[in-house]
This record gives sequence, C-alpha cells and structure tokens, in this order.
Amino acid sequence: MKRTLKEMRPVYVAGIGWHRYQDPSDTSYVTLGLAAARQALGDARLPFAAVDTAFVARALLGMACGRPILRHLGATGLPITHVENASASGSTAFRSACIEVASGAADTALVLGVDKRMPVARAETQAGIEQLAAEYIAPFTHFALLADKYAHRSGADMRDIALVAVKNHNNGALNPNAQRQKLRTLDEVVGGRKVSGELTVLQCTPVGEGAAAVVVMSEDAIKAHGVNPGRAVRVLSSSAKSQALYEDATSFDELLTQATCRQALQEAGVAAADLDVVELHDAFSIEEVLYVEAMGLCQPGQAIQALKAGEFHIGGRVAVSPSGGLIAMGHPIGPTGVGQIAEITLQLRGEAGQRQQPRARTGMAHMVGVGAVCYAHVLGI
Repeated sequence: MKRTLKEMRPVYVAGIGWHRYQDPSDTSYVTLGLAAARQALGDARLPFAAVDTAFVARALLGMACGRPILRHLGATGLPITHVENASASGSTAFRSACIEVASGAADTALVLGVDKRMPVARAETQAGIEQLAAEYIAPFTHFALLADKYAHRSGADMRDIALVAVKNHNNGALNPNAQRQKLRTLDEVVGGRKVSGELTVLQCTPVGEGAAAVVVMSEDAIKAHGVNPGRAVRVLSSSAKSQALYEDATSFDELLTQATCRQALQEAGVAAADLDVVELHDAFSIEEVLYVEAMGLCQPGQAIQALKAGEFHIGGRVAVSPSGGLIAMGHPIGPTGVGQIAEITLQLRGEAGQRQQPRARTGMAHMVGVGAVCYAHVLGI
C-alpha cells in the first residue's frame, strides 16, 4: 500500500545554506556549490563524514558535476545521485532525499543545487519526432498570453498584475542572497523593456548562477549528532505530479499546480488557509496570480484584490515569496527548488530578519518544470 511521507518516519531540515544567486560570472561552479554545502553543514553543525547520501541538482551543467564539488569536503565513499528535472530539479532532489531518509535507507542526506547559465537544448527538440508545431511558443510568450487571458476574465489590467513584481523586488531588496536587490516602483516595472506582450523584463525572472543546499535528517540522526532540535523543521509532505489531460489545455500550469498542491496539503493535514509562508514558481508575474488562486490562498478571480490589500506581503495573511521569488531572488534553475526549502526553513525558525513573516509555523514550496512537472512540499514546526 502506498504511504505518504507523513506516514513514514519523521524527516527534518536541519541545515541550510546558499551561495548568492548572481549574474553570470567567472566564478567556478565548484566554488558556488562548496559555499552552499559548507554553509548548510555549518548551520547544522554537522561534519561531512556524518552525511550518508548526497543528491546534486543541476539543469545546465554537464554530467557528474557533483563529485568535483563534494571531493573537497572529503572522500567518504557516500553515494552521489545527480538529478535533472528542468526548473524542478532542486525540488526533485529534495523529495528524493526526504524519501530516502524517511524510508530508513539513510539517516542524513545533503541536497545541493548548483548551476551556471549555458546553452542547453531541450530534449524534445532532439526526439527525432516531427513536432506538430515546429515553432512552439516560447515560455515568455505563453505567459504573456495567459496574462492577457486573465485580465480579460477577471477585469484586471497589466498594471495590476505587475504589482506582483513590485512586491517581490521589494522582498528581494531585503535578501542578501537575491540576484536582484533593488526596490522598484510600479512605474519602473511596467515602463521597462517589453519581453513579450505586456510582460516587461522586471516581471520576468533572471537566469544567472548560484547554489543552495539543505541537510535532511531523521530524528535518530539529530539525536546522535547533537543537532539542535529546536532549529529543525519537519517536512510534512511531498507531492509530485506531471501534466495530465485537461479540458482547457492552455491552463495546464495552474491546473497541474492545483492538483499537486492540493495533494501536498491533504497529505500534510494542512488547509491552504493555515499556510503562513509560500514560495512559488513566479518566473513571470502572472504565474503568482494564477497559482495563489490554484493553491486556494484566495478565491478564483480575487488574487489582485488580495494583493492590493497586502494579504500576500510580508506581515500579511500569508507571505508569498518573501525571498523575492524567482523574479528577484533569481532562478539559476538547479538550486531554485532547494533555495525555496531553505527560505521556508529560515522563516519557520524565525531567523529571516527583515523578511520575517510574524509567527510563521507552516510553509509550502512549489515548483513547475517544463515537461510539465510540478512539485510541492509542506513544512511545519
């Protein structure tokens, strides 16, 4: 019989770390990855020798990138698993680590996401099968069309949708690990260079480089290694789905998100209304609008009203992307899902400083990857 994560032995995030997400540079990916891994191990006060297994997420780097990083931490013989699942690579690696620890196959796992921007062909272009639409719609055009569709059905306009980017840029300005750390006005956001339709560059995620890491542990491991249990955050659920057949095929992003997040919340025993913090896939501003409705954080068609009322701001009813989200935190791809888990852990510990959501006890991380796949994790204290 299939078992949920919550029905297996408890799993905790005990250590977190980053290398700041940044514009492409000459910094080696080894340097990026080591910074995040060492910070996560140091945060847990755990030696690398105590790690049983490692999962390394990347989407753009070449094969077997993890070993050149981890060998600098020690040659312990631990298994290393490399994970690629487009934008959801880090989320997938985290889920795999949680399942391995929850099952008892390991007591402690290091999850590392690292990437550097470089050209990589999507596999569907190499499948050897003629596409029905040889010139398929680019992601930014797809979401520009969805923004136009949402505006027509809800009565919102593009300045309303751009408020997502204003909020997230302002959150990113408080985050030392964010790629974009500058306050932005609404006029700056909507007045920038247009990427597609009415979507401007400040409403789209930058793809740069960086790294994020988390340490996943069982209760036994936490006790055995003297890790502070007061800073360990439990993973209540992990849900993963891929695209199905939908009556409205153009809305697959939000329908896939709805199904995945609904399952994650149900398995965690948490209502959407009980979430204090959410980190979601906002590669384009319209995505946050669509996904907060799909997740049940507000009623359909009410996202803009709730946003304007401050309900999704830090200090509001639920802080959505207090890290700055993909729009401001950045989206180096491989690390992104791992970084979301680290941000929620920071928030639930009460250690997020100026970005702290008051009295945060429950959070959810959500990522979509081309293909399309979706992952959602619920954490709580």
